[in-house]
Amino acid sequence: MSLQLPATATLDHAAALAETLPVAVAEAGDTLRIDASALQAYDTSTIALLMQARRLASAAGRGFELLGAPAKLTQLAQLYGVDELLAPCPPSETPAPSSAPRSPPV
Repeated sequence: MSLQLPATATLDHAAALAETLPVAVAEAGDTLRIDASALQAYDTSTIALLMQARRLASAAGRGFELLGAPAKLTQLAQLYGVDELLAPCPPSETPAPSSAPRSPPV
């Protein structure tokens, strides 16, 4: 499942969009995918929203992917030095219990 951003995701819309993030993360499966292909009007609050989405996904042990981001949104992220934070990240893996036999206590 992916979260589709609307055509307009500016400061006026950021709070309402942020409220949808916890549900999107909960329903995301392994990876929270944000589809930004419809974005036409956005600003720095959109960058903050995407960073929040990534933080929530990471905290839940899920990956994060930003799909279809307009070139100017990517440039805005670069301008603020956060473009790496909006790059795809793999889901966090919980370490599996060790199957190696334990040595008896000495």
